[in-house]
Amino acid sequence: MRRILLALGLALLSPLVAEFLLGDFPLTYLHFLVLLAPTYGGAAVVIREVARRKGLGWPSIVLMALAYGVFEEGIMTMSLFNPDYAGQRLLDPGYVPALGIGVPWTLFVLALHTVWSMSVPIAVVEELAGERRTTPWLGKVGLGVAAVLAVLGAASTTLFSYQNGHFLASVPQLASIVVIVVLLVAAAFRLPGASRATERTTGPAPSPWLVLGAALVAGLVFELQTVIEDLPVWLTIAALAAAEAGIAWLALTWSAREGWAGGHRMALAGGALLTYAWHAFFTHPLLPSSPGLDLASHLVFGLGAVALLAVALQRAKSNV
Repeated sequence: MRRILLALGLALLSPLVAEFLLGDFPLTYLHFLVLLAPTYGGAAVVIREVARRKGLGWPSIVLMALAYGVFEEGIMTMSLFNPDYAGQRLLDPGYVPALGIGVPWTLFVLALHTVWSMSVPIAVVEELAGERRTTPWLGKVGLGVAAVLAVLGAASTTLFSYQNGHFLASVPQLASIVVIVVLLVAAAFRLPGASRATERTTGPAPSPWLVLGAALVAGLVFELQTVIEDLPVWLTIAALAAAEAGIAWLALTWSAREGWAGGHRMALAGGALLTYAWHAFFTHPLLPSSPGLDLASHLVFGLGAVALLAVALQRAKSNV
């Protein structure tokens, strides 16, 4: 039962972080979790369970999380190719006609799913799991149920998105997404397993406080375009690329050092969570709300994230 509860917790935390902590939905729309959990949560559970069953490490989990992001934004919502997605003209800055994408939006939205929708919830719930952190939580039946829910969630999201915008990407664009997703998943399975991924290099791991600081700085640089209006396109692209490549390089380098453990993993995930928490105060919900409700929602979800991190950090102290 505890293992099932862990999987259920991950299935709910994923959409909570992806949409509510982000600031897209206020408190009054918490019932949307029932609709969002199959899509976000189902995918997060499947990624995590497959990775742990196959003995894969965190680089593989991140690659599969990226594959999910490519699939959602390339096929489910098609926002990578829709020039007027949600009426916001997201592709106009840095548009590349040959590819039919906007570079800033592509870098931004794929990172949202890779880091916040998938990787951060998985990391937090795994630390809460204690000694079950890297072991499978579901049997074959449970994994099958999660996979079916993920497929149904993806299908419903695709249908809902098409009905709202009536946009359909071209066949070459859709085919390219399928190829990219397959290649990312294949690459994830070819990376060294968790046992080899945890082999330590020389030098001690940095303080968890340094890891947290680096994650917060990366989050600030990543979110520059959302809090400062009219940034030059080249600066937006440079900031997104620097934040993503920089924190990825630091995480790979530091996690290979002696002493890297649960506290460091929570510092990395915590920096990402806290980035969403402060960023929410600069956003507006996608659905009707009021300033008072917005503020209350940001405070409740932000404080909830801090409390969850505190509990996960306490559990992480005993996790290698």
